[in-house]
Amino acid sequence: MVKFLCLGSGSSGNCYWLGDEKGAILIDAGINFRAVKKILAENKLAHIPVRALFITHDHTDHIRAASMISNSYGCPVYSTNEVHRGMEGNYGLQKKIPKASQRNMEREEAMQVPCTAFSITCFPVPHDSHDNVGYRVTWMEEKGECSFCLVTDCGYVTDDVRKYMKMSDHVVIESNHDVEMLMNGSYPHYLKLRVRGQGGHLSNDECAGLLREVWHKEMQHIFLCHLSADNNTPDLAYKANARALMEAGAVVGYQGVTLCALPRTECSKLYCFGKKEEPVQYVIDFG
Repeated sequence: MVKFLCLGSGSSGNCYWLGDEKGAILIDAGINFRAVKKILAENKLAHIPVRALFITHDHTDHIRAASMISNSYGCPVYSTNEVHRGMEGNYGLQKKIPKASQRNMEREEAMQVPCTAFSITCFPVPHDSHDNVGYRVTWMEEKGECSFCLVTDCGYVTDDVRKYMKMSDHVVIESNHDVEMLMNGSYPHYLKLRVRGQGGHLSNDECAGLLREVWHKEMQHIFLCHLSADNNTPDLAYKANARALMEAGAVVGYQGVTLCALPRTECSKLYCFGKKEEPVQYVIDFG
C-alpha cells in the first residue's frame, strides 16, 4: 500500500514523501534534514529506504537540504538539466550536489525509479525559476494502475497541467493566495504583481477553476499546497475549492473525495492511497 506524507508546504520549506515497504521517493527538499529524519521516524517511516529525490525547481524553499538528503540517504537527485544548473548557482543550497549524484530527466518521458514500484514523469509548469516541473507518479495495485500528481509554484494553468492532473487519482495542487487579501495586503506593489503574474502562483480561484475542469470520479485525494502565510487561510482555500468540486458533481468528505489544505510548517497526517478513506466531512458555510 502506497502512503503519502507532506513534511512542509509553503515558503518556509517544501518536501513530500511517497512510498511503500519497498522504497520511497521525496519530492523537493526545502526542509532541514534533521527535521526530515525526525518526522519520518515519528511516522514510523524511517526504515523505508529513500531511493530518489526529485526537485520541482531551483528556489531555496524547494532545494535547501537537497545535498544533505542525497548524501545521507545515498540517493540521486533527479530533475531537468535547467533545474540542476539553477541549483548550482543558488547560494540558498546548503551544499552543492556532486555531479555524480545528479540525474537529468527529459520532460514527458516516463522513467522507472530504481528499487521501487514507481514510474515517474515530469512535465513543464510555468514559474519564474530557471525551470519548473510537475511530477506524475504511477504504480500498480490489484485493481489496476494508480497515480499521483504534484503541481506547485504554478504561474498559470496550462494544457500540460490540465492533462496530467486529469490523468491522476491523487493530486497535490497549489492554492497559494486569496486575491483580495493579496491586493489589499502589506506586500509591496512589485511583489503583488509578481505573485499574480504568469511566473507567480495560483490563487484559490484559479486552483478552484482547474479542479472544476479536471475532477473525475476516480479522484480520491486533493491536497492544497503552498498556501501563503500572509495572503491566504486554510479555511478560504478549502471553501473556494470545495465549492468548485461540488459544482463539478463531487462529494467532498465522507465517502467522497478527500480535500485537505496542507499545513505550512508542520507535517500532515499520513495518508494511504490503496483504499478509500473515511475523511471527516467539514461543515462548509459559504456565506
